Amino acid sequence: MSLNDYPLWTAVITPMNEDGSVNYTDLTNILKAQDEAENGILILGSTGEALNLDEDEKRKILEHTIAQDLKAPIMVGVGGSNLTDTRNWIKYLEELKVQAYLLVTPLYAKPGTIGQYEWFKDLMDLSTRPCMLYNVPSRTGIKMSFKAVEMLKDHKNLWGIKEASGSTEDFAKYVAAAPSARVYSGDDALMPEFSAIGAKGLVSVASNVWAKQTHRYVEKCLDSSLEEKALWAESTNNLFLASNPIPVKALMVHDKQISSVVLRAPLTHKDLEDISELVSSHAKINEWYQSNK
Repeated sequence: MSLNDYPLWTAVITPMNEDGSVNYTDLTNILKAQDEAENGILILGSTGEALNLDEDEKRKILEHTIAQDLKAPIMVGVGGSNLTDTRNWIKYLEELKVQAYLLVTPLYAKPGTIGQYEWFKDLMDLSTRPCMLYNVPSRTGIKMSFKAVEMLKDHKNLWGIKEASGSTEDFAKYVAAAPSARVYSGDDALMPEFSAIGAKGLVSVASNVWAKQTHRYVEKCLDSSLEEKALWAESTNNLFLASNPIPVKALMVHDKQISSVVLRAPLTHKDLEDISELVSSHAKINEWYQSNK
């Protein structure tokens, strides 16, 4: 199967032990659940707390993921603002059995159109793999330039765009800027709206805890048959009652999918005092899935 055969990509969490180390048993279970649901794997994104992992940990997580011999393709997060370090990360990834890269707009530096263009072009020139550009201004501090995307539209390694600004207007502009690229929703709750204006799929947080359920949700969004938009909007928005991935980890612990809610500083589960809304959403989504298999 090709990358295009996966309309849903799960931005996989990094499960921890109580001492803060990576829990590889839980990670294996998550990866197998995603593979069984036929979801693509996005590893070491912001949901995976990649910025709070050291280089050795990231390499071990990648090697462990690849060793599971999944049917699903693996996309790896590539973020930062130091070009030399980011180039070195790409060079390392080129040696591994992964299928794609997620290239986020440089963090914190807030580059303009030309700076963004040169950054993305440099990394895509270095790559031999399909690349997805990632617009998430709430984390990077700046919107991905429409003009920069347009300038990159014919690059041989531009495969997709993940749009996570929450704006349907901006989503449509990215679709127009790079007509041959596949544009994916980066917001679980907005998948119905984005699918109506050209989305090819979803890069999801919700599918960590609802792997098969979210897969079905995406299918129904893409064929315009979803009736319970309000249910999914409320339920997925509840996964952002605190900074991601705090709520999804808390719910996965409640559902015994992982063993600990531990996160890396500066994130902490203490910022989510009440999970009752999450638990209620969990029951509703499971009930919906039983009626919509």
